[in-house]
Amino acid sequence: MTILVVFILLVFGYSLASRRMEHTILTAPMVFTGVGMLLVITLPVLGELDAERKAFLLLAEIGLVLTLFSDATRINLGVLRANENLPIRLLSIGMLPTILLGALTAAFIFPELSLWEASILAAILAPTDAGLGEVIVNSPQVPTRVRQALNVEAGLNDGLSVPFMMCFIALAEVSTKGAGAVLMQFVWEQLGFGALVGAAIGFAGGGLLGLANRKGWMAESLQQFGLVALPILCVIGCEPIGGSMFIAAYVAGLVVQMGFGEAGQKSVEFTEGWGRLLDFFVFFLFGMLVARVMRQFTPALAVYAMLSLTVVRMLPVAMALIGTRLSVVTAVFMGWFGLRGLASIVLGLVYLEQESRLPGESTIRLAVMATVLLSIFAHGLSAVPGISLYARKIAMLDASAPELQEK
Repeated sequence: MTILVVFILLVFGYSLASRRMEHTILTAPMVFTGVGMLLVITLPVLGELDAERKAFLLLAEIGLVLTLFSDATRINLGVLRANENLPIRLLSIGMLPTILLGALTAAFIFPELSLWEASILAAILAPTDAGLGEVIVNSPQVPTRVRQALNVEAGLNDGLSVPFMMCFIALAEVSTKGAGAVLMQFVWEQLGFGALVGAAIGFAGGGLLGLANRKGWMAESLQQFGLVALPILCVIGCEPIGGSMFIAAYVAGLVVQMGFGEAGQKSVEFTEGWGRLLDFFVFFLFGMLVARVMRQFTPALAVYAMLSLTVVRMLPVAMALIGTRLSVVTAVFMGWFGLRGLASIVLGLVYLEQESRLPGESTIRLAVMATVLLSIFAHGLSAVPGISLYARKIAMLDASAPELQEK
């Protein structure tokens, strides 16, 4: 009860000062993570945290399910093709080398990890977080094409990271259990069943929502709740058959648009309200979990966290931007602001819930925590000054520079 009371009071207090906070270097993830850490340090709530861990995981998973569904409903091929294919470049040329480089870096720094365990860690840390970088994607000082590319990348790469992580977990289990059937089980149950559930729910739900909308049966204020019920149905539908609720939610978000073209708009309305409350709770929970294990952080974990946010992210982004004529300063800006947040936190929790009992589980858990914690504060504190510096640099570019050609 103590945790819930503190969180509710924090939400109330933050809402009172939210407009003032927008003009400071303090972001919501920093505030909720910091207070969560402080709560564990100052109050004896560790036992309560253990008792409610299952409930916390469920809320975190629902938060990611809603995020994946919402992201998928907003996929627009026109946006992907715009701006010289920047989003596609970041999601392909940028993301795949990020996972590869992250895995190789982890295998080098943590020799106790197997190649597949290092790959699990890399996949968990591959997605970026648009919510964590909200000040960047909403800043008029940042060129529109840069903001859109970072926003679309963050909106889609969490869904792309899920199958990579689940596949690496299956491969790691094969090496420890010696059971080749694990891979087939993963493909058919996690991917296959999840995709089928998502497609069925998205098709049926989208058709019914579209019909009700055309007939004028739905109240405007309740349309978003009808839509958000679909990813929750994905969670329920996947439970008895062992499918991936995350794959199901993402596929449902893609398919629902066939019958209900307004899905993207309505899902955004929800995620900007109740969805944000879930995000706040996940960061609050993350702060409490980090406070419990901070004494286990080692120099090796700190080095990996720094490399993950710099070389592992920035080098693939620079590769992805080759041929776009964007300046070096833009490549550095987009590379640095690859923020790790909600998706990595929840994917880390999901990995632990798989109970794979891999030898490197503790290292993976601590590395994810250290990297996300560093990202929350390093990226949060550098966002406002970073935007100002970037704006001054691009103002010095030639008028024909791509950054200054708004479309």
